[in-house]
Amino acid sequence: MLVSVITICYNRETTISKTIESVLSQDYSNIEYIIIDGNSNDKTKEIIKSYSDKISYFISEPDNGMYDAINKGINLANGDIVGLMHSDDEFYDNTVISQIVRGFENNNNTFGIYGNGIYVSNDINENIIRDRIGGNYSLNKIKNGWLPLHPTVYLKRSLIEKYGYYNLDFQIASDTEFLLRYLYKYQIQLIYIDSYLVKMRMGGLSTNYKRAIEVLLEDYRIYKYHGLNAFVVVLRKKIIALKQYLKIC
Repeated sequence: MLVSVITICYNRETTISKTIESVLSQDYSNIEYIIIDGNSNDKTKEIIKSYSDKISYFISEPDNGMYDAINKGINLANGDIVGLMHSDDEFYDNTVISQIVRGFENNNNTFGIYGNGIYVSNDINENIIRDRIGGNYSLNKIKNGWLPLHPTVYLKRSLIEKYGYYNLDFQIASDTEFLLRYLYKYQIQLIYIDSYLVKMRMGGLSTNYKRAIEVLLEDYRIYKYHGLNAFVVVLRKKIIALKQYLKIC
C-alpha cells in the first residue's frame, strides 16, 4: 500500500529538517513524499534540496495560500492513502505510518483513519501545551463542534477524488470545511486509532495565536455554509479547545 505524505512550506528553515527527517525515519518504506514550497526566500529550498534523492516530488513556486499548495500536492499524489505533515510538525514516532497502514488493512471498508496528537512549545524543551485525544466520533459530536485533529487524518485518495480538494474560498480554516464536508455532509466512516500520531509546534499557521480571531470568523462562515447553527457550534468548539488546554495546566 503506497502512502503519499504531503508537506507544504514557506520560509521554514528552522523546522523543515526535523519535519523531513520525521517522514524519512518511518519504519514503513512504501512512502511517496511530496513537498510543495511557496518559493521561500530563506534557506528552506536549499535544505529541501539536500534531501532530493529521498523526496518523490519537490515543487517551489508562488501559490495562493497553504490550501492551494496542499491541493497541488494532492494532485501529484499517486498513493492509495494521502495525509499531511506540516512543516512545523513531526510524526510522534517512527511507527506512525505503519500503524495507519495496519488500520486500513484491518478495516478494508474504511475510507480513512485519524488518531491523537499533541501541541508542544516551539523551543528546545517542547513542553506539552495541548493534548488532543481524538476519541470515537459521532454525527452529534460533529454538530457540537468536535472534529478530528486535521494532521492525523489519512484518507483514501479515491475518496478525495470523489468528494473534492480543499475549498479555496476559505484561506485560513479550509481544513475545517474539508472535514465538515466529508464527515457531516457525506458522512463517511473513519476508524479511530487510539495512538499519538503527530507532534505539532505552537506558532505555525494552524496554531498562531495572532490569527485566532481570523480563524474564529472563518469557522463561523464555514459552519454557516454547511447549514449549522454557526454561533453555537463555534462556541462549543472553543470550549472543547479550552478544556484541552486546562487539562495540561
